[in-house]
Amino acid sequence: MANNIKIKNKKASFEYFLVEKYTAGIVLTGTEIKSIRRGKVSIAESYCAFIGDELFVKNMHIAEYEYGTYNNHEPKRDRKLLLTRRELKKLKSKLDEKGFTLIPTLLFINENGLAKLEISTAKGKKLYDKRDTIKKKDTRKEIEKDI
Repeated sequence: MANNIKIKNKKASFEYFLVEKYTAGIVLTGTEIKSIRRGKVSIAESYCAFIGDELFVKNMHIAEYEYGTYNNHEPKRDRKLLLTRRELKKLKSKLDEKGFTLIPTLLFINENGLAKLEISTAKGKKLYDKRDTIKKKDTRKEIEKDI
């Protein structure tokens, strides 16, 4: 079962400093996993938040499955993330610090056919940090072009 589904959040590395990465499972319904396998997902504007002691990903858009009938899912519903209790405690304490947030960076299907979401603890960049990132990227492109 060769699945090459890797949906990246390209804005995340530009908008945030990514500190730590975690891989979490996602609780999905039948038509949601079918849409993910077709690549009809957007995680660009999504974020993670705690509701009680559970972690949820919010605002992740999974398009409705075109062959789904009355069983189809809601595209932007909150989806529960599956992590160990130790990881959840660590993330919750990290989020209590000022300026940190949880951002989904990559959605992929592992070798067992399960959808996994890579989330990162992130700290927001200032405008001058973003300019610095653009400058480094441009110089790297020029160096590669000259070689």
